[in-house]
Amino acid sequence: MPAPQGPATARRTEWRERCASAVSRSTGSLSSAAVTRMEAEHAWFSDLDAENRSWVGLILQAGVRGFADWLRRGEATSGAPDHGGHGPALAASVFGAAPRTLAGIITLAQTVDLVRLTIEVVESNVDAMVDPADAPDLQVAVSRYAREVAFATAEVYARAAEARGAWDARLEALVVDAVLRAEADETVLSRASAVGWEARGEVAVVLGDVAAGVGDPAAETGLFEEVRRCARAAGLDALCAVQGERLVVLLGGVREARTAAAAVAPTFGPGPVVVGPVVTDLTRAHLSARAALSGYRAATGWPQAPRPVPSVDLLPERVMAGDGHARRHLVEDVYRPLAAERDILVSTLAAWFAHAGSTEATARGLFVHPNTVRYRLRQVAEVAGLDPHDPRDALTLQLALVLGRQAG
Repeated sequence: MPAPQGPATARRTEWRERCASAVSRSTGSLSSAAVTRMEAEHAWFSDLDAENRSWVGLILQAGVRGFADWLRRGEATSGAPDHGGHGPALAASVFGAAPRTLAGIITLAQTVDLVRLTIEVVESNVDAMVDPADAPDLQVAVSRYAREVAFATAEVYARAAEARGAWDARLEALVVDAVLRAEADETVLSRASAVGWEARGEVAVVLGDVAAGVGDPAAETGLFEEVRRCARAAGLDALCAVQGERLVVLLGGVREARTAAAAVAPTFGPGPVVVGPVVTDLTRAHLSARAALSGYRAATGWPQAPRPVPSVDLLPERVMAGDGHARRHLVEDVYRPLAAERDILVSTLAAWFAHAGSTEATARGLFVHPNTVRYRLRQVAEVAGLDPHDPRDALTLQLALVLGRQAG
């Protein structure tokens, strides 16, 4: 049997029931008044379609009914789940009728406007709902209920944001994985758009080691946010994923590969950071990813490589590591243009390497004037984009000569 109530407790119980009944009777009129004010004071409410406006109306009614039930349960005096009415229980009673997608349509700020306006409507009608003697205590109860609803609202959006964040991370990882496996199609483009990829401009892929301490989802989330912050500051889109000990970043809106990669290079761990060539869009990003991955694997062969380093600058190391694409690149884009422009350029370059880069010795070997050798070497630089006088470019040119001869 319940414990007998004292006079004060009995009076409080009667007051709660009396006020709760008065609020319940006024649910319809209060909800209508709140909807009218929403239409008059908030343009975003009028921009909603009819279905979502009706859901907002149901939330308003649920909030008023929830206040009546909250009064009957004891105004959250004990803090116990049966009495508190806050947290999950209150969130379910107020927002449970609305579909989950509504949280993605109405922002947190708009929901705050909704709650604030509903409370103002209830407060302004307190005197009309109850006896003047009950009004002051009911005003206090309304303020306390508003606080409980505010916490419940924050919890609803926090949970929605947490679930959206986890889902976005999975989608982002799927997009990056599809690019690395050369499976980027319309589905991948749709997924990328869902996680904020604006598909603006050209694309490049950046690869490097993961920073120390990034081993749990929370740390990964923080790392990805830092990458995106750096990318946004440079006017770029970014998609990220950690694969083993590698951090993979897809950059959109790229004009020049090295400059774009430099914007996010500080977010990588120690070691080489390699950027692939710029491609037209996300569907061709696997070409950039393939070159970047090959360069990343071969980068240990050039300890003095800049950071970041374009994958094309690692062609010698990639060839020595067995990269067939790098071999074809040197034959098709370096050797054959030289041979097609003037075959004499190939023979001059070979003689120049054979004479240890001595212009005079090369001229004597070819029976030409030294200025002729200098002229031809300038032509080599113009055609191949590689300067024979630069040690790195000279290494690339030598490999191109060897591979070109082997290819016939």
